[in-house]
Amino acid sequence: MFRGFHNSLRLLFVVRTLARFDALFLLDTLEKAPLHVKLLRLILPLFAIGAPSHQHLRKGERLAGALQALGPSFIKLGQALSVRSDLLGEEIAQDLGNLRDKLPPFPYEKAKETVERELERPLNEVFVSFDEKPIAAASIAQVHYAEVEDSIPAPTEENPDAVCTERRKVAVKILRPDIEEAFQTDLRLFFWISGLAERFQPNFKRLRLTKIVEILEQSVELEMDLRMEAAAAAEMAENFEGDPEFSVPEIDWQRTAKRVMTQSRIDGISLSNRDEIIEAGHDMQALSAVVIRVFLKQVLRDGFFHADMHHGNLFITDDGKLVAVDFGIMGRMDRQTRLFMAEMLFAFLVGDYRRAAEVHFEAGYVPPHKSLDAFTQACRSIGEPILGKSVDEISLGRLLVQLFQTTETFEMETQPQLLLLQKTMVTAEGVAQSMNAKVNFWEVAHPTVEEWMLENMGPEAKAAQIVKDGLGFLNKLPDLVTKTDRLLTLIEERESQKDQKTDPADGPMQREVSAGFYLVTGVTAGAVLMYLLTAVLH
Repeated sequence: MFRGFHNSLRLLFVVRTLARFDALFLLDTLEKAPLHVKLLRLILPLFAIGAPSHQHLRKGERLAGALQALGPSFIKLGQALSVRSDLLGEEIAQDLGNLRDKLPPFPYEKAKETVERELERPLNEVFVSFDEKPIAAASIAQVHYAEVEDSIPAPTEENPDAVCTERRKVAVKILRPDIEEAFQTDLRLFFWISGLAERFQPNFKRLRLTKIVEILEQSVELEMDLRMEAAAAAEMAENFEGDPEFSVPEIDWQRTAKRVMTQSRIDGISLSNRDEIIEAGHDMQALSAVVIRVFLKQVLRDGFFHADMHHGNLFITDDGKLVAVDFGIMGRMDRQTRLFMAEMLFAFLVGDYRRAAEVHFEAGYVPPHKSLDAFTQACRSIGEPILGKSVDEISLGRLLVQLFQTTETFEMETQPQLLLLQKTMVTAEGVAQSMNAKVNFWEVAHPTVEEWMLENMGPEAKAAQIVKDGLGFLNKLPDLVTKTDRLLTLIEERESQKDQKTDPADGPMQREVSAGFYLVTGVTAGAVLMYLLTAVLH
């Protein structure tokens, strides 16, 4: 009860802030809202009397301003909602997509205190120089430039143990003080609100708002531990080792802890500085294609992708290589989901709408009682307008709106595991388009998707998977035989105890035990033979 009262007070503050920004239009969508909510909708604008007017702004801009004023948790919520065009409309979703984590920095003294506490050493012992003014301040952390000095072996004939020092430029990311408590308070509120929304707006159940908040909670939990972000950066660096188009800053693990992360400094131009990139002589058309290819490699090849690929997190080096930073929000996709996404995307790319529809049914995304022919027609209505057109002629955001409308018609539930992918796809499209307005997303994507499908869905790949499954079964076989033998021994012992009281001779139980033994043995031998034969043939 106390939690409900606390959430109510917090909600009152939130709604009052929305009223100040004239962003209460969200309450108008609650068709079955209780009477007291409707009354609150009429009264709350009175609290905004005297506040600056925001009427000249679009709805999405007013909502984005209110969420930014409410703090980091609500900024993250706005970013999550930016992919829900079906819920808020395309224009509002686009405005929320422009929401950036720009907040006043916290004091240098707090940053110094955090570094020394986390690394258990004075700041001047960890870094030979440390800029007091941060270069960036976001909702969760801020970044300072610094320099470190490492000792490296430099043996000589006279002194085999000689060492020399090497100075490196680094960037140090530091979490905001007490950020964890602020997020936990607001996450509890988000769960409470999502529950109310699904209760009073039955149509919202299909959107699975509570599940979205759960994903937000998991994402925030990972972002609160910078060691997890460092591990994500290191994993992606391994995935792209030796790649000529993309790289990741090197993590300095000796200067990284839960609330502090140190990495090599990027010597490049932010993709947000388009004019500067052009002046440096970079090929904008080639760069836009690189953004798309890198995104598809992360999603399809690795199943592990940077889920915040906006301009501010991407840089271009002098040699034309794309470099990403800020690995706090990452997405993962299992192999089965990647296979589904690749086949569905390829079906759209080649105009095979029947197969695109079949894949949705096979994945269980469309209820089986729905018409395959009708869904094929719906897929065609989505795919035909975009094939062969450049990004400036189409909008993935608008495409997603139509796709979401189709999902409602065919009673398809929101797939939470795809939310980050949808958000990242729209972001990657925007980045690529800013580099080259005429880029054809599908034309660039086609070779990458086709190559991955041949490697993972062709005959050789399927045969290799069968062999892999067979070898896995063979590894488990000794344990299976042992357990089967123990089970049969136990059954025989129990039958033997019964035999002392009765004379079963060739009774039913003995025949069942024998039959069971031969059945298990036969199935096992057959399975082994099948896998061995498959391995030989392929």
